[in-house]
Amino acid sequence: MTRHLEDDLPTARSEERTLITPEDSEVPESDRVADLKQPQRNEMPPASADHASHLVEATLREATKGELPLKPESFLRERPLQVIEVAPRVLRHWARRDVLLFGAGAVAALVSGGSLLPQRTLKRLGIIHENKNWPKTEWLLNGSLRIDDDVAEALYSSNRLVPTYAKSQITPLKNNYNGATPDPSYIPEWRVTLDGLASGLSVSLNLRNLLASFQVHEQITRLVCVEGWSAIAWWAGLRFDEVMRAYPPMSQAKWARIDSSVNRGPLGNPDPYFMSIDLPTARHPQTLLATHFNGHPLTVYHGAPLRLVVPVKLGLKNVKAITRITYTAERPKDYWAERGYSYYDGI
Repeated sequence: MTRHLEDDLPTARSEERTLITPEDSEVPESDRVADLKQPQRNEMPPASADHASHLVEATLREATKGELPLKPESFLRERPLQVIEVAPRVLRHWARRDVLLFGAGAVAALVSGGSLLPQRTLKRLGIIHENKNWPKTEWLLNGSLRIDDDVAEALYSSNRLVPTYAKSQITPLKNNYNGATPDPSYIPEWRVTLDGLASGLSVSLNLRNLLASFQVHEQITRLVCVEGWSAIAWWAGLRFDEVMRAYPPMSQAKWARIDSSVNRGPLGNPDPYFMSIDLPTARHPQTLLATHFNGHPLTVYHGAPLRLVVPVKLGLKNVKAITRITYTAERPKDYWAERGYSYYDGI
């Protein structure tokens, strides 16, 4: 409070100090007194004692209300720039050191990054000539993928469902065969074979058997491609879990290998497609063995007559034109995993 009173009083004190000046000493006493008694043009008339007391109290209240406690300076607050003087000789030494460190870091980055390229690419670029002269780095990349797969598998929950959509939200789904679209001549004789069953037998079913034995479920979900695009599609088909209940896999089975023997390569030659899926994901309530797309039977473009739809996985797991399902205890081979992709591929 005392500080605010002092802030209000300097003007009065300064006026008292300047009432008599060296120049004023030459003015007669009577004239000085007369000047002091006349109010100045910009001066307020004197207030009564009570009014002055209320004015001081109001000023103190406003000052107290508006004043905020001092805060410590924030750690993230921008500090003013500091001027640092460096001798030219020291500055030249720092510049040379920084250039050398930057060059060494750039070379190390090129070597380490280049070592991760496929050996075939390095040979084509002329960097290496013999495979045995280049250190093996596949273990590092494979180890990273294994850690990613383990974390994704640990976070998996059959109770976590992906979003579903209305028919008005359906978007076009492109034909994304890895190679050329197969010739439809396989469809009349198509059958799917189930291997690795608890019965020890192999079961072969056609589309008529499947539709007569299982209920058809519908869902509108998003298919997410590893290439970066996605689409919302309306699927209908059999729940994979219901097929597994009717034809249970062997007790030690943990994986299913899904094959498409009719798949074609970019040049139209046979290129069988095979993919692995863990059984918990196969049993997910939204995992379908789809028979219909957008209210119509599947076409060859979209994997007729039976394809896998796994909304909790990337699109490369959604095998088209399935011809065989094999249950295994050990993780089976996977088309894209052998080409550097993940085994799990969850989203």
